[in-house]
Amino acid sequence: MNRDALQSALSEDGSISARSALAELETGADFQVFLNQTASARQLWDTWSWRHHVMLDTGVTPRPGLAEAIARLEAAGAARVYMATVTGSQRRFTVFLSEDLTQCVACW
Repeated sequence: MNRDALQSALSEDGSISARSALAELETGADFQVFLNQTASARQLWDTWSWRHHVMLDTGVTPRPGLAEAIARLEAAGAARVYMATVTGSQRRFTVFLSEDLTQCVACW
């Protein structure tokens, strides 16, 4: 997957995190797409919703967009997704892409 394809997938997503990740990509941020394995969105939801709950219970402030991304992973159900990261000047974004790599399923 190249930069243009990742930008295209993020541009279709209206979330604040996806728009921020897209802006970072457009200014030359590094990115990595992990194409060696997909995971079930449901499985990722299990993991990240638990982590989010623990953060809230222990007083850790989650990164912006995490709660929305968790809800979107839940909505994606059993769909297979790929993970990518965008490392911007201020923060690192975690991006989950549809199995055909054309849509952003969740981003934070």
